[in-house]
Formats: sequence, C-alpha cells, structure tokens
Amino acid sequence: MRYADGPVVEGSVHIAATPQRVWEVVSDIHLMPALSSELQSVEWLDEGTTAVGRAFRGRSSHPAAGEWSTTSRIVCCEESRTFGWDVEDPQNPSASWRFELTPSDGGTDLRQWARLGPGPSNLTTAIERMPEKEERIVAHRLREWQAGIDANLVAIKERAENP
Repeated sequence: MRYADGPVVEGSVHIAATPQRVWEVVSDIHLMPALSSELQSVEWLDEGTTAVGRAFRGRSSHPAAGEWSTTSRIVCCEESRTFGWDVEDPQNPSASWRFELTPSDGGTDLRQWARLGPGPSNLTTAIERMPEKEERIVAHRLREWQAGIDANLVAIKERAENP
C-alpha cells in the first residue's frame, strides 16, 4: 500500500443510544484527546457553533515523530448523521477523519473511518527519507490508526450508553 493510494482504515459499532446522544459525543472535539494516545489537546481557532468551515488546532505527540500541531477544518457536519474534518489543507488534506451515524434497531450504528493523504504530512517526510520502506511505513501507520479507531469506538459506545 502506497501513501498516494489514500489508504483508509475503518471500524463500526452498534450503540444502544439515540443518534442525537451519539452525536453529542462524536461532535465534541474536546473529548478526542481523552480517547487518543497521540492527540494531546485541541482548541477551536474561531468562534461559533460546530459547523462546516470551523477550524481547530490539534497538538499531537508520537514516539517516532516527536511533537507537532495541525489545523483541521470541519468539512461535513450534519447533526446526528455525519461529522468529519480534514487535516491542514481541505483541498489536499494530510488526513481525513469521519464519523457516520445511522439509526438502527432502536440505537445507532456508528462508523468511524480515516484516510491518509493525499497531502503532505510527517509520514510523507519519513517516506521521502526512506522511499524503499514506504509500504512498511504506511502499513505501520494504518495499524496504529486502526487500533486508535477500535479504541475510540469502545470509548464512544461506553460514554453514549452511560452518560
């Protein structure tokens, strides 16, 4: 798998809570650092309600990459249905993250997915230094993201079902 392919990881879970309750959890950007071993903090960069175009800064840390910050913009925000953001340039994001909520069996099916690239990132810097290891670098990052998504979904389910 190559970075330019825009590889995606995803997971899903059924939550015994209404889409509105699940929405309250997934659209709270301040909750994200509590769910992530990498994301350390987030802050809104502008005033207003959670809506398409609103920006936030995230500060992250990773043993192999050190510390960095990124700016993300909300690119989809349909209450109780979808919430997502692109990292750095929305026209050429370094990553895209989405939550999709679907009413199901008296609760909510929640899907989270993330896509690498296609824009530049810390990962592309590593790939440029070691192009012969690109597939291993991408595969490793996708495994990290998959573990994060799996943990996020467990935590979101717990919070939504037990407010």
